[in-house]
Amino acid sequence: MAAAPRDTKRAPVSGGMLDGLSVLEFGRMVAAPYCGKLLADLGADVVKLEAPGTGDPARRRSPFPGDHPHPERSGLFLYLNTSKRSITLSLQTEGGRAIFRRLLAEADVLVEDCSPGELARLGLDPGDLAKQFPRLVHTSITPFGESGPYRDFRTHHLNVYHSSPHTTFSYAPEGEAKRAPAKAGRYLAEYDAGLTAALGTLAAALGSAATGRGQRVQVSKQEALMCIERVDIGRQINPPKPPPWRGSLGGLLRAKDGYVMVTPVQDHQWLGLVRAMGSPEWTQSDACRDEMARQEHREELQPRIQAWAETLTRDEIYHGLQQEGTPAGPVRTVAEVQEWEQARERGYFVEIEHPEAGTHSYPSVPYLFSGKGFGGSRAPLLGEHNEQVYGERLGYSPSDLTFLTAAGVI
Repeated sequence: MAAAPRDTKRAPVSGGMLDGLSVLEFGRMVAAPYCGKLLADLGADVVKLEAPGTGDPARRRSPFPGDHPHPERSGLFLYLNTSKRSITLSLQTEGGRAIFRRLLAEADVLVEDCSPGELARLGLDPGDLAKQFPRLVHTSITPFGESGPYRDFRTHHLNVYHSSPHTTFSYAPEGEAKRAPAKAGRYLAEYDAGLTAALGTLAAALGSAATGRGQRVQVSKQEALMCIERVDIGRQINPPKPPPWRGSLGGLLRAKDGYVMVTPVQDHQWLGLVRAMGSPEWTQSDACRDEMARQEHREELQPRIQAWAETLTRDEIYHGLQQEGTPAGPVRTVAEVQEWEQARERGYFVEIEHPEAGTHSYPSVPYLFSGKGFGGSRAPLLGEHNEQVYGERLGYSPSDLTFLTAAGVI
């Protein structure tokens, strides 16, 4: 079913940027499906392999409309699988593995998130696949990569997130009581890994198109996270070691109607904050003379900045500091962002209709091509495209499909 009409400011792309790229996705939950989604929303033909009967575990994860669980109504699954086709296939069967090889013969890309060694145990060793399909780009996403002492460790999202130093940068300043590291919201590490995998996949696909040779793209979720914090990590692992962090002034401040983030790190940004606060007398003291002095007197100065912020709304602080050249931004809720005039003007949220879940608003894509953006379609029903893919692409007859279904292959 096609998506509902969208804002004309972000008209659908007519012909995706990746039209003609054939992708086979054997992914579960978030990282690999997000990689596949990014490719599918750009126009690639992404065929998603799901287990017969049960499908992707994401189908059983919340949120659900009305909080009523249903395998075709998971908000997580619906978002992660826009623009794809779904087929069911069991790689536990010899027949399923034979069909898998036939699908690979016609694919440009395989994206999977199997544990290291899992495909080999199924008789689908990646080395053998590379020899059999030399043009194939094979992207594999694992928690720690496919080498090293941690290659076989099993993880949940929380384990991977805290295996990188990502959360240590949100600790309290040195000398203050240490807070426990913050838990990552939902599946942050998984999305970062999926984005990294999509970038590597596109690079390898371009190389394959130019040279005729495929690539094995191995993505470590942990390394994807560390890549995001590479500047801070670099400062810590290279000499000279940075001085103890005493904490910056400003930061997350309470306003009348919520929170706002203010970062007056450089001197001219601090002076902008001073002007916005009305240049109170305390800002002229030696404690405020430069960045080092302000850090040393943070415990004295921060409560005064906080007291000023509590007299204003988020927008008053935001616009006031913007005029003075000081970085600031209001902390907005999801509902506020959806109604924000900036998001409405650019048509970022789109309405998509689904036969089981109904019509809902979805985040689209953060880019425009000549004024055109998301041109994708709804997430598929479980096995919705079995007849189309197996029949039209591989030539199986309806009776063949009936036999394969009864045998538990599809």
